[in-house]
Amino acid sequence: MAITVRMPEDVVQDLKRVAPAFGFSSDEALIRYYIGQSLRVDLERLNSLPIQTLIESLKRQGVPNPVINKAIEETEQQAFSAFS
Repeated sequence: MAITVRMPEDVVQDLKRVAPAFGFSSDEALIRYYIGQSLRVDLERLNSLPIQTLIESLKRQGVPNPVINKAIEETEQQAFSAFS
């Protein structure tokens, strides 16, 4: 899928200048990298908020840390195996 994004000319010129310095073949490749990196950071931040809230609630209710840690470990293993 292709999209068009309008940017100020000076930003485009800066991207063209910076891309080769960081080993990118084009300004488009650098833009994809920037968007991908920022998106991953934001998704991680969004995904971690409910989990952290749940962990804090479980601790307040007296669930021992080893039980919480084991549940987190099992959940992460299932999530990673789903992508394998």
